[in-house]
Amino acid sequence: MATRKEIDGSAGVPQFYGKELRYQREKAGMTLEKFSEASFYGISLLSEIEHGNRSMPLDLAQHADRVFGTDGYFARSCEDVRKAKRGAHAPSFAPVVEAETRARTISHWSNALLPGLLQTRSYAHAVIRSTHPLEEPESVEAKIVARLERAQLFDNPKKPEYWAVLDESLVRHPIVPPEEMAEQLEHIAALVRRRRIVTQILPWNGPTRPFAEMPLFFMDFDDEPSLLYTEGPYHGQTIDDPSLMMQYRKAYDRLRAAALPPEVSLDLIEKAAEEYRNGRHRA
Repeated sequence: MATRKEIDGSAGVPQFYGKELRYQREKAGMTLEKFSEASFYGISLLSEIEHGNRSMPLDLAQHADRVFGTDGYFARSCEDVRKAKRGAHAPSFAPVVEAETRARTISHWSNALLPGLLQTRSYAHAVIRSTHPLEEPESVEAKIVARLERAQLFDNPKKPEYWAVLDESLVRHPIVPPEEMAEQLEHIAALVRRRRIVTQILPWNGPTRPFAEMPLFFMDFDDEPSLLYTEGPYHGQTIDDPSLMMQYRKAYDRLRAAALPPEVSLDLIEKAAEEYRNGRHRA
């Protein structure tokens, strides 16, 4: 029998909310399996909600209120949980942040900026300042911290598997001073050396088809449908349609096939970092 894991309701809004859901479920004498049967949601999702790891869909919250007689409490509160989990992230990106913690594999094509999961503080600051020039310093700092916290995914030595194809311009044309760019590239190289990520560089004269002009962020899971996220400076879109996913995966595979091998890409990144560090970089 699995050990019952206690929930610390003081850890945050999602945990407080999840602990109340467990309390009401157990008060009603329902197991997770029984509640799952009545709700049409999987046991693993319900357990994740109770532990504060997932947001509760509104229809499930309304169902919980009907079953437990909680007078709309869960329906009223589920948006608060969503906001708490979103933190400083844009509303369109918040579901991605939540989903990537469960991903088995993450595959990324990045054409305009280095991926957020790989950014150093100085690089993230430059990106956020350029896209939100009137943002208050406190808000900028919150966004930077939220972005850096995402990289804790790499503390797990095995999951997720992360593969990034980067346009060569991201290495050759810095958006931060040379020393900071050296630090950024050394950070990426260190993750590769740790065998925590795989990167490939798509040369500047590689194929440039329309799909190459938009970033692609794929996530695959153990027991959920795959997701694709793409975005512009001020908007984002999550795609889960299987037929569209298949087309974009083929596009990603063609980009990856045209990119330099991982070993050659690492050498390029490390040499560029050395050039930035020693003032010898030329675009």
